[in-house]
Amino acid sequence: MKPFVAFALTLFVATNSAAVHSEVSDTSDTSDTSITHALNRIGFGARPGDVERVRSMGLEKYIEQQLHPERIPDSAIAPRLAGLETLRMSSREIAEKIEQPQIEARKAKRDGEPATPQDMRANAVVQELGEQKILRAVYSERQLQEVLVDFWFNHFNVDARKGPARFMLTEYERETIRPHVLGKFRDLLEADAKSPAMLFYLDNWMSADPHGPHMMVTRRGILRPPPQNKNAPKGLNENYGRELMELHTLGVDGGYTQHDVTEVARCFTGWTIDKPRAGGAFVFRPALHDMGQKVVLGHVIRAGGDQSDGERVLDILARHPSTARFIATKLVRRFVSDTPPPSLVERAAKRFRDTDGDLREVMRTILLSPEFLSAGGDDKMKTPFEFVVSALRATNADVHDALPLVRTLQQLGMPLYQCQPPTGYKDTADAWINTGALVDRMNFALRLASHKLPGIDVTTSEPVEDLALRLGGPEFQRK
Repeated sequence: MKPFVAFALTLFVATNSAAVHSEVSDTSDTSDTSITHALNRIGFGARPGDVERVRSMGLEKYIEQQLHPERIPDSAIAPRLAGLETLRMSSREIAEKIEQPQIEARKAKRDGEPATPQDMRANAVVQELGEQKILRAVYSERQLQEVLVDFWFNHFNVDARKGPARFMLTEYERETIRPHVLGKFRDLLEADAKSPAMLFYLDNWMSADPHGPHMMVTRRGILRPPPQNKNAPKGLNENYGRELMELHTLGVDGGYTQHDVTEVARCFTGWTIDKPRAGGAFVFRPALHDMGQKVVLGHVIRAGGDQSDGERVLDILARHPSTARFIATKLVRRFVSDTPPPSLVERAAKRFRDTDGDLREVMRTILLSPEFLSAGGDDKMKTPFEFVVSALRATNADVHDALPLVRTLQQLGMPLYQCQPPTGYKDTADAWINTGALVDRMNFALRLASHKLPGIDVTTSEPVEDLALRLGGPEFQRK
């Protein structure tokens, strides 16, 4: 190992454990350090010239600009994504053009027939989705929007490895998550509840009244689905009802009981997917719905209801004080500190309540707070995704092929769109700091600095040794 590499690695491992503890600076600080801090939190780090640009316009004006991504020209991103054809497809088109041919190709192989070209595209959809995520994060001028898409997808996590969810994710991120990240939380919550990806991932598409007309009675008096349909709903499924309250709204200590879980699950019976393996859309099927009276968190939902039962639950949860606090806590943790300051959480939660869950207003409260604007506060560590993207931005890299970067993130322990638990990836330093992970990051920094990453041109005059030390060092790991 070369001397500078050994030195950098020793420095990196020795100092990262202390990287999350430093003093809070003066809130009036508008130095380049403060601007760099903000660029690391609002976006994915500074590119050459970004600090000067923000300094000239003023940090608060930059924050306000980022809160309105629709006003920011971003035409340069389209050519970067032009070759990723699945990004423009609906779930139904992906199922028809990619998923079904793959199924047929696998069947042909089992029957001893030659493999077809389609058989080689098994992971094309998820790979292209990962490529676009990286490219948008690196090149989009709408940095806050990309950070929030990442945050809210992680909040409403769906694992691409669960069956046909992989061909639903493109539409899920594009139409369920992205349009709502700075809108009303209630709208985002309903869009997610009706998304085929979430319906499939948490099994709600199979949830039905166990005593409904879709069931048949056997000779022994046992209720069962008709035998000719192996995918017929078999009864009440509580997965979505539980995660809706624990992970999406109230939080684990939000005040709900097991009784509430069951009642919520009953309210969402009949919320299903029309032809799920063919990329179908949300549909409500009255025959699967439990039309009895329910009581959710003390609210009576009268008997004889329909799809409105589930919508009523979303109203209750979106406006519950525990939801305001839970969402505020997660956002403050993401943007400010692994240990969210209680005073800021309370102000953000109050803004959530006062604006009926207006996420733009909640973000404005957080981003213009003294706690956020204090550069060098409780330093957060970059996730592997944030580290890779910020390194590409810092070196003004020209990415011709993002697929090797998708594979790099797998090696760094953060495969895109493949987080198995519904909790999503953790956003605290303890999840990402360990010796092996830090060595892997250093290796990536060395390869990038040495121009050894295929499909990527680094345009910087900085000496390789200096660049590798900067990207691999502890300061660059903070955000």
